[in-house]
Amino acid sequence: MRLIRCSCIDSTNRYLRDYHPTTDDDIVVVTADFQTAGKGCGKNVWESEAGKNLLFSILVHPIEVPASHQFLLSMAGGLALYEVLSSYADGFSLKWPNDVYWKDRKISGTLIETRLSGGLIKDCIFGIGLNVNQQVFVSDAPNPVSLCQVLGRNVSTDEVLDKILLSFRKYYERVIAGDEEGILENYLQHLYRREGVYQYRDAEGLFEAEIIRVEPTGILILRDVKGMIRKYAFKEVEFIIDKS
Repeated sequence: MRLIRCSCIDSTNRYLRDYHPTTDDDIVVVTADFQTAGKGCGKNVWESEAGKNLLFSILVHPIEVPASHQFLLSMAGGLALYEVLSSYADGFSLKWPNDVYWKDRKISGTLIETRLSGGLIKDCIFGIGLNVNQQVFVSDAPNPVSLCQVLGRNVSTDEVLDKILLSFRKYYERVIAGDEEGILENYLQHLYRREGVYQYRDAEGLFEAEIIRVEPTGILILRDVKGMIRKYAFKEVEFIIDKS
């Protein structure tokens, strides 16, 4: 594993998209104290006070993973974050598809980019933003929280990063070894709203439903209060969360 540290760049994901390796490292990580163009999913911008949080991207080459099951990589990355954060406090969960929550508040988001070759995944970049020591959020993000706010004290970002990278390698190697069932089971076990009926919104409006499962392809399966099974790909359904 190679670790590249930057003070200020536009985007750690962009850095790795343009990265030309000079060694045979199977995993390359780039971190930044601040990003001038950090992105979330879609048009979202990830707010991060300089030097307070973790902003990093991980590049891997999982050519053993079929393109149709690339969501297994997303689950592995989420499980690594969940495992480390849960070593500090209780109350964390994995919100489909790529977020980590503490109770009903978002502590981490991941933007995943892949490059395909012949139906397999040539490159995969995990762009991760994790709120560690930021105490005031000024953007219009509805429900941010940091590890510092959860614990009531600051935490070493280097310490958290080291733990995440160790955990990431463990889960990534499980994916490469073909442990699809185990990864999926672990992901579902720690899923946000894995039990109970909650409000959601899709293109047709609000409805109440419970989570049945998540497919290895990333499809979210819900069952509404009328007993109808509903299937959603990314961005097709919204979780309705109390922002108070």
